[in-house]
Amino acid sequence: MEMRNEPKKYRYHPKPQIPPNMSDIVGIEYNRVTNTTSTDFPGHSSEENAWDLEEFKKNLQINISHLAGRSTNFDLINIDTSIANAFRRIMIAEVPSVAAETVYIYNNTSVIQDEVLAHRIGLIPLNVDPDTLQWIDPAADENERFNDANTYVMTLDVSCSKRDNVPEGTTDPKILYRNSSVYAKDLKFVPQGRQEQLFKNSPVAPCDPNILLAKLRPGQEISLRVHCILGIGSDHAKFSPVATASYRLMPVIDIKEPIVGELAKRFQKCFPSGVIEIDENGAAYVADARKDTVSREVLRHEEFEGKVKLGRKRSHFIFNVESTGAMSPLEIFLKSVRILKNKADYLRNCPIGQ
Repeated sequence: MEMRNEPKKYRYHPKPQIPPNMSDIVGIEYNRVTNTTSTDFPGHSSEENAWDLEEFKKNLQINISHLAGRSTNFDLINIDTSIANAFRRIMIAEVPSVAAETVYIYNNTSVIQDEVLAHRIGLIPLNVDPDTLQWIDPAADENERFNDANTYVMTLDVSCSKRDNVPEGTTDPKILYRNSSVYAKDLKFVPQGRQEQLFKNSPVAPCDPNILLAKLRPGQEISLRVHCILGIGSDHAKFSPVATASYRLMPVIDIKEPIVGELAKRFQKCFPSGVIEIDENGAAYVADARKDTVSREVLRHEEFEGKVKLGRKRSHFIFNVESTGAMSPLEIFLKSVRILKNKADYLRNCPIGQ
């Protein structure tokens, strides 16, 4: 019997088309999240998604809603997820800062082990501009590798002793003993060479002076020397200039049908305070979707089924950046932009790419 290899037939199942006004919204439903895949193909779904620099410049928005000493909250609008996430990763791992790298312990009779004490000192944020230091040349001779251009020196010399004339019955160690607790402020900057003139009015010091390093009792002593250098967070977390750098997508609350009366009050309670308000006609409206945590509480109630649609705007990122104190969060973000630009310039001029 003759067998012939006939070509197989495949049925084409077209991908459901997403309405243009909803293509940028990630759908939040009771038990799933929809429309999570971004469109990376120009002309897909009758939309023009080709990259255009002038169009990008025209649409990009940066809104700062909060800026304090060590924290900021701002919006990046009309930007791709890959770029937003690149800023986040660079702020955490590639913006340089100064931290203790080598700790020379001469004497430590406290109960804290040498390596634990050195680790605690390394994690202390230092109030110093990283631009004042140069990078260490690993190829240089070990005896000449550290100098006043790339290293700051700090010392810690503390010993504990009993106080005289202490009131009877006192149990507070701070009253009973001198230097019963060792704090970050006990680290003293020792300028080297040109550093004495450079830091004449603002010596290098910990950002938070009251960080506890160790506890001592009479007869115990700590004596050490610290070398602080420039580094980045991808090498060690102590060099990361941020305590946290994160973003979330802008919540979208679309009320499909009017919600009024007692139903509006119950609807309001399904969201955090300030998200939903009730107007003079008793109808619920979205006052500030930014405050929503997208808890999906409203989707648990049958009376609101079909009346509201939840989502997140894919191209609207709400950033929250907290600095460790050495630099302002705004400066950290601007440096992340500069670093990303340098990476793009490098790839553009790379001989392999050409």
